[in-house]
Amino acid sequence: MESRNNVTYFVLLGLTQNPKEQKVLSVLFLFIYLLTLVGNLLIIVTIAVSETLNSPMYFFLASLSCMDVTYSTSITPRLISELLFGEKNISFESCMTQLFAEHLFAGSGVFLLLVMAYDCYVAICKPLHYLVIMRQRVCVVLLVVSWVGGFLHSIIQLSTIYGLPFCAPNVFDHYICDMYPLLELVCTDTYVTGILVVANGGLICTVVFLLLLVSYGVILHSLKNLSQEGRWKALQTCGSHITVVACFFVPCIFMYVRPAKTFPIDKSVSVFYTVITPMLNPFIYSLQNSELTNAMKKLWRRNIISHNK
Repeated sequence: MESRNNVTYFVLLGLTQNPKEQKVLSVLFLFIYLLTLVGNLLIIVTIAVSETLNSPMYFFLASLSCMDVTYSTSITPRLISELLFGEKNISFESCMTQLFAEHLFAGSGVFLLLVMAYDCYVAICKPLHYLVIMRQRVCVVLLVVSWVGGFLHSIIQLSTIYGLPFCAPNVFDHYICDMYPLLELVCTDTYVTGILVVANGGLICTVVFLLLLVSYGVILHSLKNLSQEGRWKALQTCGSHITVVACFFVPCIFMYVRPAKTFPIDKSVSVFYTVITPMLNPFIYSLQNSELTNAMKKLWRRNIISHNK
């Protein structure tokens, strides 16, 4: 039996052992990662340079895109490298760094989605007081609170697992360093640790998701007081947000609101919210938000005209 000090690296078995599947998946994930970067960076640049997209909603959307880029970058490049070159070994320090990074960015994104739901609620239910309530200072504070919440969540997860003694073999069937696969390699009883992990990750997902559902219920109930045009604009504003929330929280709750055990389906579910969801977010928001789409078109035309001159 080895202590934690003797475990200097872990072996990740990855998504598949089939060489042909590895090549196909590496190309697919590279394409998805490039789309993730291009889509989210396009949203950030468009909102930054556009004179019309200066409302709090777009400030938070640009922040979410930034989180999506960093979250995806903490996971996907190493996954592609693993599939292309068979680099299955990861040092203990790199594993802990990846664990910290993925929970930092994912946790911050969860809290930011709650902030965006609040912004949506104020815009629809208290439109006359919107600019007073969601002034710039308040928006910055809410963004900082989201990052602090994600940081505290990540620190708790890391401190829970870091000091535990790990046993040989140091091999687990996953493509990323995550809590449940790592707990299976711990030498001591992990019952209490598992409860702490579920309480931290699962409870946050559940509580935030319930708060989001309540906020949407209030928003939908208030739509009856609006005109048909107002209802359509409100649904357009919040529809994309609801879609993004569903894409992230459904697999996230499946992964963390349960006993601390791993299942064969976990890797497939993890791929959805770690690799695919950050790519989908820009398309969801741009397709359902005409203001953002028009601003992107103007930015594209401006660049073409400048290039031709």
